[in-house]
Amino acid sequence: MNGSRKEADGLSSASPIKNKVGSIFVPVRDIERSRVWYCRMLGLNEEECSILNGHLCPLPMEGTGIILDTMPMWGGGREEGAPHIETPAFMLLTQDLQGSYTYMKELGAEIVTEIEHDHWFVVKDPDGNKLMICKE
Repeated sequence: MNGSRKEADGLSSASPIKNKVGSIFVPVRDIERSRVWYCRMLGLNEEECSILNGHLCPLPMEGTGIILDTMPMWGGGREEGAPHIETPAFMLLTQDLQGSYTYMKELGAEIVTEIEHDHWFVVKDPDGNKLMICKE
């Protein structure tokens, strides 16, 4: 922000909040089943993806992290669980879009879109969360 804009907004200093995403939470109902599915999808060793406090599973990612969470504080205690992600909130990258599309079909993921604009497609995880796979 420039000085005049900062003064106009009544802000006296720069924001203490970093311009950096730490991790993204993905709501899941069955943490163990989701860990298996995400580890297969991402080619991760399941033993390196510990379940913490009975409801969290941080995935070792390059860059921004993903944490699978049964969300006990945000609706996970309800029978239907916490609300799933209806609109892709993030994208996972690939250098082989067609290979990734084929792999997700083999994994049994529900395919939401075909490959669009030769650049991306959307699938659902076992909990109905929509995930975008995008060409890098």
